Amino acid sequence: MQVFLTLWLIFVGSLAAAQDLSALKSPGGVALMRHALAPGTGDPAGFRLGECATQRNLDARGRAQARETGVALRAAGVAFDQVWSSRWCRARDTAALMGMGAVVEQPPLDSFYAGQGDPDGQTAATLALIEALPEAARVLIVTHQVNITALTGLG
Repeated sequence: MQVFLTLWLIFVGSLAAAQDLSALKSPGGVALMRHALAPGTGDPAGFRLGECATQRNLDARGRAQARETGVALRAAGVAFDQVWSSRWCRARDTAALMGMGAVVEQPPLDSFYAGQGDPDGQTAATLALIEALPEAARVLIVTHQVNITALTGLG
């Protein structure tokens, strides 16, 4: 059975170094992370999946935040067996910039903010993906606030 950890890894490298990250080293750990800073809310009119120019994206601070978080995690000796991401560019880019491993897009991790998507179905599908992991696998999941809230009940 997986150990399900809710870890808000929304911090810069210096703060990450000050945190106790030992839980991330535990077999079976699942780390949930909201994408790095992408100014604004929701997605602009005309949003199209797979076309980053139509989406709300990471800004320079968000790109730096993602890189610094990856650096801090590696410096703390944290590694993941798998890295999963939403298909939204801001989540996928965060995961890639962290440099924690090959990023696998998982559609259930896509945002369901403002009535898009299927909150209950996507949450159930995400939990099924987690349950299907090998028992000791450690996974980093980069997704959206609404998904994390649905999975954990925390806001």
